[in-house]
Amino acid sequence: MFIGFLWYGPLFGNTWMRQMGFTKESLEGTNMVKTLVICFILSVLIAFALMPMVIHQMGAYSTLAGEPGFNEQTGEAYSYFEKFVSTYGDRFRTFKHGAFHGILYGVFLILPILGIQAMFEKKSFKYVAINAGYWIVTLALMGGIICEWL
Repeated sequence: MFIGFLWYGPLFGNTWMRQMGFTKESLEGTNMVKTLVICFILSVLIAFALMPMVIHQMGAYSTLAGEPGFNEQTGEAYSYFEKFVSTYGDRFRTFKHGAFHGILYGVFLILPILGIQAMFEKKSFKYVAINAGYWIVTLALMGGIICEWL
């Protein structure tokens, strides 16, 4: 949300407003508390969706979770998982690696979605660049934080 404040404020706020056809007057009366609470909740959902992309060990967990005894922390699958995590649990768990995957997520998922939507809405390239740029930067930071510290 801090990135959004900077991105759509001092960095690209005026250009974004022109691209959207907004004026400062047209934005008055917006319930900012409601908007920010909803944005926070949606950002948490995005972070949950990003986790399996940046933490590769989650794939091993989800592959084995349905095996007999796994949820009870018994059985062959759970023993294998414990050994796997003790050996490979720290692999690819850096800010840089998470940021890389966040950028990929932004470029290969968010950019095409925004681009397609913008074509049908007859929005400009500048509109797509501002919004996709925001998401690429934001997802890079989110991915880095998730991968390094969760």
